[in-house]
This record gives sequence, C-alpha cells and structure tokens, in this order.
Amino acid sequence: MANWSAGYVVDVEYTHGFYQELTPSLLGFLTLLQGVQAPDLGSSSLAYCELGCGQGFSTNVLAAANPHIQFHATDFNPGHIVSAQSLAQEGGLQNVHFYDDSFAEFLNRSDLPDFDFITLHGIYSWISPENRRIIVEFIHRKLKPGGIVYISYNCMPGWASMMPLRRLLVEHTAARGSHISPQSRASSFLELAEKFGALDMRYFASNPKVAKRIEKLKDHHPNYIVHEYFNQDSNPFYFTDLAQELAEAKLTWVGPANALENLDEVNLTKEQREFLAGIDDIALRQMTRDHMVDQQFRRDIFVKGAVRLSTQQLRERWLETCFVLSAKGRKIPRELRGLRHAVKLHSGIYDPLIAALEQGPRTLREIMAEPILAQAGFTRLIQALTILVALGSCQPCLPAQGVGERRLRAERFNQAVANQSRFERKFSHFASPVTGGGIAVDRINQLM
Repeated sequence: MANWSAGYVVDVEYTHGFYQELTPSLLGFLTLLQGVQAPDLGSSSLAYCELGCGQGFSTNVLAAANPHIQFHATDFNPGHIVSAQSLAQEGGLQNVHFYDDSFAEFLNRSDLPDFDFITLHGIYSWISPENRRIIVEFIHRKLKPGGIVYISYNCMPGWASMMPLRRLLVEHTAARGSHISPQSRASSFLELAEKFGALDMRYFASNPKVAKRIEKLKDHHPNYIVHEYFNQDSNPFYFTDLAQELAEAKLTWVGPANALENLDEVNLTKEQREFLAGIDDIALRQMTRDHMVDQQFRRDIFVKGAVRLSTQQLRERWLETCFVLSAKGRKIPRELRGLRHAVKLHSGIYDPLIAALEQGPRTLREIMAEPILAQAGFTRLIQALTILVALGSCQPCLPAQGVGERRLRAERFNQAVANQSRFERKFSHFASPVTGGGIAVDRINQLM
C-alpha cells in the first residue's frame, strides 16, 4: 500500500459509474421541493466542484451537458485522474479541470474559484477524521453563500449489524497477504462470509439480514467490494453527528437528494409520520426516521445560508421549471412502491401529463396551459411530477436557452464514450443536453 494513501484503497481502480444525484438540475429541483432557493442554472458564472471524483466519469458527463458551468474535480489517485483527463480531452471538454491533489493540497490551492455546488459521493464514510475536518474547512472557505452541498455516506442504524462482520472478514483476508489481486480479495471476502454462515455462528442468527446483504454483494464488481469494505477507515454516521460536523461550514440541511425519500406517504406509516411531526429538532427527527426505515445509506442536500422562498416566489420558480420524460410513456409504471405502501397513479392526471411531456420538454407553466391539467391544480401537479421523477421516468431539465451549444458539446463527448465502447464495456451513460445530466445507454446502443 502506498504511503500517500492514508489508509484508502489506491491499488484498485474505482468503477466508472455515473451518479444521477450529482446533477445540478436535479439538485436544484430537490432544493426547490423544500421551498429553498437554489443557484440559478441560467447563470453564466456557475462553478461546480466534486471532491473525491474517482474516475471522473460523472464530472465529465456533467461538464459535457453543462458547458456554461466550470467544473473542478480532485482525486488523489493519479491513475483515476489520467483516465478522467483522457476522456475529457477526447470529448473536447474545455470547462472541466482535474487534479490529483489530496484534500489538504486542494484546500491550499490559490487558483480555484468559489463554488455554487460542492459534491461528495461515497467519500465521507471512508476517510480519516483529519480529512473530514479538511473537507469541512474547504466547504467553509470555497462554497458561495446560497451554494449547495451534496453528500452521500453510509449511516446508522442500517450498518450496525454489518460492521462486526466487516472487521472480521477484513482481518481474515489481510492474514492471507496484501499481494493478492482485487478479484481474489473480493472472492475471499465472500467465501469467508459463506463459511462463517455455515458454521452456525450465533452472530448470524442474531443478525438475519447480514446473509441477504452478502448475497447481494455477489452481483457487484470486485473493485466495488474492495473499495466498500477494505479501506482503513469505515465510519457509518448517525445523521446528528454528520450534521454537527457540517454545521462548522455554516451548512443547513435542506432535504434528501432522492425524490422517493421525499414521499413519506409511501415510506412511513400514519403513526410514524405523526410521531415525527411532533419532533421539532430537525437532526433528531431525521435520526429517528433513519431508525424507522433502518437507513443504511443517505444522500443529503445542505445549503450555506438557506433562503426560504415566499409563496409567490416559490410559485414563479415552479412555473419556470422544465421537465422531460426519460422513458417512453407506455413503459412508465402506473404504480409507485415505497417501503410501506404502493400508490396507483390516477389516470385522469397522469395520462394527460405524460401525453403533454411526450411532446418534448415542458415548463410547469406550459403544462398548466392544458385545460385538463390546469384543473388538477398547481400543488397536485407538483406532486405528480415528483412521483414521475421518483419512478425515474421524468427528469427536471435545463432552460431551452443555450440548448444548441449544449447539444454540440454533448454530441462530441458522447462520440468519445461510444468510441471507447468498441474496446470494452466501461461507460453506461451519455451526456444529455436537455436534462444537464446523464442518460443510461447500454453498450449495444452506444456502438450503434
């Protein structure tokens, strides 16, 4: 293990995933859903930073889809940065900058702008307390007032049962030697877990969901297993502790970075919702909710200086928000399933709404120009659109202005992605000049 790694796995490449939650337009939509002002995506002076960008694929996709935003991303693994820079160069991206800095080195750079967005996907749980303090200081110094922070992390109580087994498996795997390949480390991890399960350990009887988690891990790439379980630091957080750390950077929690988790009607019982409504402290309310749903991974949005919009301001922002379908209308499920309940989509609202969106991107104002949809009302339409986003069938999107340039940039980048697909199955998304994010495209369609 390299001595610059600080206990983080660096001899194994991370996967080339695209993480939809990093998308500026989606973060803006989810912030608006909480009645809070988000950065204006129509501005020409926006800056975006990803800390711990891995292979940088998400950053590259977002840069291609948002040429009006300057993107900066760092990952201290130079192999990852070489890969990210090569794809950016081949895709003709001029608005993205990659660095192989540690967090401490990145904090001390003098050539970075102040940022409207700072994102951290799957980093905070796997780094040392010292590096977490550096990240908080970076956010404190470099996030603009009104700026958004997206952060995802392992959390309690969902990880409580897995942590003892993780430690035991890592120790046994380490005893076999650090020279073995990632595939061998991952397979050894899974084989040992199965052997322990067959030994009738009381631990497994006391923690029945552990076996299901191990079974699901078999479907993951070996590199994912190594990065998820073999870092020196592994810290699942209680929400209250995380919120307290981020408060040092003047951050206020806004809401979950996931549309489905905004819909408590399908995730919680009536009694649970009523109990939570009686808790005034936001952090305690979220910690209690995590126990209700046995949360093991959180995606959260924080804002530096959250501004609550007035009723009229909020209405105007919603009316100008644009949406587009990301699935064929006939393939959109007519039911949303949450953790507790399923809700059937009322055909009287969803059929005309989907029909309107099948014509192309539409603002809520344009949607409400349809008489039958206007009858549904403003509030009900927002709920319907949120449900379609939660289903993954609809996306908030960028304003029509500038779509021509976005399309040219995205097409060149997508060509580079498709070109790479001739050699290996690595990338799973194209950049979308409409949504400002990524659209899933399988390898066959990339080749075609």
